[in-house]
Amino acid sequence: MFLDQNDLAALVAFRHDLHRHPEISGEERETAARVQAHLEALKPDRVLTSLGGHSGQAGHGVAAVFAGSAPGPTLLFRCELDALPIPEISDAPHRSEYPGKGHLCGHDGHMAIVAALGRGLARKRPLRGRVVLMFQPAEETGAGAAAVIADPAFEDIRPDMSFSLHNLPGLPLGHVALASGPVNCASRGLRVILDGRTAHASMPETGISPMLAVSRLMPQLTALTTGRFPAADFAMVTLTHAVLGEPAFGIAPGRAEIWATLRTLTDDGMADLCARAEALIAQTAGEERLRLSHSYADIFQHCENAPEAVAHLRQALDQEGIDHDAAGLPMRGSEDFGRFGACGPSAMLFLGSGEAHPALHNPDYDFPDALIERGSRVFLRVVANILELQQ
Repeated sequence: MFLDQNDLAALVAFRHDLHRHPEISGEERETAARVQAHLEALKPDRVLTSLGGHSGQAGHGVAAVFAGSAPGPTLLFRCELDALPIPEISDAPHRSEYPGKGHLCGHDGHMAIVAALGRGLARKRPLRGRVVLMFQPAEETGAGAAAVIADPAFEDIRPDMSFSLHNLPGLPLGHVALASGPVNCASRGLRVILDGRTAHASMPETGISPMLAVSRLMPQLTALTTGRFPAADFAMVTLTHAVLGEPAFGIAPGRAEIWATLRTLTDDGMADLCARAEALIAQTAGEERLRLSHSYADIFQHCENAPEAVAHLRQALDQEGIDHDAAGLPMRGSEDFGRFGACGPSAMLFLGSGEAHPALHNPDYDFPDALIERGSRVFLRVVANILELQQ
């Protein structure tokens, strides 16, 4: 074990500090500062900050580089900075101090795992190549990975291979799920706006109401769901929000919105589902004489585990004596780590949080501290196998 009890205590304290101070996507300024201070104490060869800025807005990504003395590949290990806009229900001493916000997906634990990897590399640098520890913002909105990769500063640390992990309630504590191919679905939010013309409630015939269009589109959009997960033709539409007119009794409505989440196993499937959804809303709006606009948000590409990257994780798991299989994969949930696959082979493993552990995004979720040592041990073994470590 490369971490002693003092290390583990410090890492648990780091995780608890992050947990007490959750920041949602795009607001991770204090979290980034805490991460930066923790990393600089490890004396890496380089620390990059403010990664992922765009349109004049500062980004909050942080990366630390540990370099070997000989040429070799660059390995990137990624974790996430952001929390969720969900109130936490907890009696834990480290519960969230920020009302309405909580680390209820375990990103605080993922940061602690990658920070633990940094402790190991601070003691034994790679003999060759480089290791990049990437603390990425805005995973929950699907915007963070794309913004970091688009940042010109990222070119200096562009990886040859990328790795990540996510904790997974429902699996036995410490058990690992790992597979090649798609492991997370593509998804995106579709916002539909239908504009007609308001009227007095006593004379609705003088206006153009979107009521019939909304009543048709809600079941028709969900009916675009096809296939059975995880079949290749799987597609799902989930209605998440709808509003019709103003909250008044004297006005016949002239405007409506429908929000839906589109989900498919692959990016190709998403392109087809978007085309079908857009054709449907255009037809309905036209038939009801409504002006139509639509937009997409929270865009996630599907996450594809490359076989060569998976092979390195499997080797490390076997060497560390950690049980693993493909149970629970692929997941219907989405992850923006898949964008790192455009840089080179990438793979994510899923670390069991316990069979009876609260589910991700539940208000009573809390990352198990016992996973910090296990996750970082696997990552350090991957580094040792590919780049070797100084003695």
